[in-house]
Amino acid sequence: MTDFNSQKNRVVWTDIPVADLDRASRFYEAVLGVACHREKFEQFEFVVIDHHDGNGGCLIPAPELVCQKGLLVYFNADGRIRDAVAKAVAHGGSVIEDVHAIGPHGFRAIVRDCEGNRIALHANSDA
Repeated sequence: MTDFNSQKNRVVWTDIPVADLDRASRFYEAVLGVACHREKFEQFEFVVIDHHDGNGGCLIPAPELVCQKGLLVYFNADGRIRDAVAKAVAHGGSVIEDVHAIGPHGFRAIVRDCEGNRIALHANSDA
């Protein structure tokens, strides 16, 4: 985590529960437009979502924790929100709320990922 993130951001990491690490990795790579890579710590395997200078997150194998309600995590899709929504659907997700304005805070779409989790995609414009 960069110093900026540790000093300025309130959310610094997200664990996303999944049933299938490979399928979820392909989904998040396509939707977020970043690389995901598998790691292993002791006997625990997980997938880290690339986060070079931003907030981080990973996919963890925990199908019993997949959430269809509860916290809603917003992922950056600035400049490509419609493409991100299309890729979500193409990679096994579904649209809960299509791209729409959220007042002066930009635009969002709410999708269900390929594992059943509800996530938000955020952008400054609806492009």
